[in-house]
Amino acid sequence: MKIQTEEQIGVCSWSLQATGPLNLAEKVNALGLKKVQMGLTPHRDDPGAWDGVQEILAESGIRIVSGMFSTVGEDYTTPDTIRKTGGIVPDEHWEENLELAKASADTARMMGLKGVNVHAGFLPHDPADPDFDKLSGRVATLAEVFGERGVSLYLETGQETAQTLLAFLGEMKNRGAHNVAVNFDPANMILYDMDDPIEALFLLAPHVRQVHVKDAKRTQVKGQWGEEVIVGTGEVDWVAFVRVLAEADFEGGYIFEREAGDNRVADIAEGIAALTAAMKEASA
Repeated sequence: MKIQTEEQIGVCSWSLQATGPLNLAEKVNALGLKKVQMGLTPHRDDPGAWDGVQEILAESGIRIVSGMFSTVGEDYTTPDTIRKTGGIVPDEHWEENLELAKASADTARMMGLKGVNVHAGFLPHDPADPDFDKLSGRVATLAEVFGERGVSLYLETGQETAQTLLAFLGEMKNRGAHNVAVNFDPANMILYDMDDPIEALFLLAPHVRQVHVKDAKRTQVKGQWGEEVIVGTGEVDWVAFVRVLAEADFEGGYIFEREAGDNRVADIAEGIAALTAAMKEASA
């Protein structure tokens, strides 16, 4: 069992709504953190990677530990719209997304990153579904693109059940894509009204290389979004979350992702306090 510590904590660049590298460094410093996951392509309202960002962050002792590759055409208005437009699902955007993946992989290699996240989109639950084979082929292609540059591809959780993702990971190995792992986001499980996040983490833990620290409350109306909230005020059991990872000897990053609210630094600071307390309780 590996004790989980606050040294593993970092933050997503896009969560801080920074105006550039210097502003990003200032906000990460304000949080007392030294690790950042960097948007390599525009991620919602984030402008993406900036020239010189790695060097500017390094001047403050901040290290970029992973990247995020975002796909084009995503519409998060409702769970149904993202089901149709998310990730690499839409045929009309596949070629453009593949070119973006190549550019992102080049950036990741240049930065010396070992892993990059992607939302693949809604993976079919049934391997007999024709889309299962199509999406498996596309993810395997992305894995090859990143693998050729020495980078692992982290599939983000939430848009399917843990069992579906496990089956998909097995299919990736069958296709020779051995650099595909998981970025586990417990809040996404709640926001998309999927699995219980702790039960899902227990199943997926051997494949998890990084986690997004995000909290949420489940919707009361089927087909609508749950509510993202400050870490420690939602439905994620953070002590149990940390314990599962500790028992799996997890050595990756606890990367804060905040995509709601107008006071991100204060919200994340409150969340860091809650997570740090959970880490101490889990190791007691």
